Amino acid sequence: MNLNKLAIVGLGLIGASLAKSIKHSLPNIQIAAFDFPEIAQTALADRTIDIKLESLHEALKYDLIFLALPTHKSLEVFCSLAPQLNRNQVISDLCSVKGIFEEHWIKMKSIGTYIGAHPMTGKEKGGYQNSDNLLFENSIYIISEKCKNCDSINEYTNLIRSIGARVTFLDPYLHDKIVSRVSHLPQLLAVLLVNQTAATKNGVQFIDFAAGGFRDMTRIASSDFSVWESILKYNSHEILEAIDSFSSELEVIKKHLINDNPSAIGELFTAARKLRNETPINSKGFLDPLFDISVFLKDEPGMISKISTVLFQNNINIKDIELLKIREGSGGNFKLYFDSKSEALRAKNILESVGFKTF
Repeated sequence: MNLNKLAIVGLGLIGASLAKSIKHSLPNIQIAAFDFPEIAQTALADRTIDIKLESLHEALKYDLIFLALPTHKSLEVFCSLAPQLNRNQVISDLCSVKGIFEEHWIKMKSIGTYIGAHPMTGKEKGGYQNSDNLLFENSIYIISEKCKNCDSINEYTNLIRSIGARVTFLDPYLHDKIVSRVSHLPQLLAVLLVNQTAATKNGVQFIDFAAGGFRDMTRIASSDFSVWESILKYNSHEILEAIDSFSSELEVIKKHLINDNPSAIGELFTAARKLRNETPINSKGFLDPLFDISVFLKDEPGMISKISTVLFQNNINIKDIELLKIREGSGGNFKLYFDSKSEALRAKNILESVGFKTF
């Protein structure tokens, strides 16, 4: 099965970033898209897409249809288009709730193929204007394991890997349970954390004293509720279970504080630190990890270029870069990510040999 003609329904952050990523990696693939006329026209003018669809029904002319709307809208379009697929067509939603789509698919009489997917990536701000052809780079791209044996899965995964994403398969209902803990509950907690700093006392605003750790923990509080509304609706059961579990753990900490039992809280700190430190991390997911080294760079022009050049000359590819801390006039610590432990170690040795401090 060939997936050379794609239609993307929805050119927000995810849909437009997908289009830009595919255009960058596979420029010969034809991409059509449907969205509000002014957005689709902008994408056409930017050459993000090749064809502007005038109606949803026109998406049925394409080999692969991606649904990149908010969950409730994607579900509406899914229920409209999926029954009309021919046996050589694929429809794939990119929503962060999977069980509801699986339930509707089972009830449908469609001869096409459904591939449920969830790219674990994003930004605080959505919309076409914030789309990025590197959004999927090194991100975890979850695919429903119900699709593992479908005829088009190899072509589909090859397409997704071409944009730099890391594919993993997961049961759709287990997916919903997991993301309720690692994505949906953290989103709600970030909102609550920010809102509780709105307090003032004696004219002093609490949030004025929030430092880097607080900003890191609450970055996602800026997310658009229009995206989250239907996620909360369609995964409410799992989110409620996650809230109950979290509330129980919070109550345990509260009792330890009341009983002046800091050692018990210390055990929670130790367990969390051990789990987090033992889990290889990259900047976009815990699965299929990258390997990192940290390097100190002086606050001078061209320092990042020097690092990238010397590694390029030694055929070492940096997969990701993260700024940890910086002090103006002195320098900062950067974390560099690589595909393998041996690659990271080789990069460390090379950088040290040309005078960089690594740790």
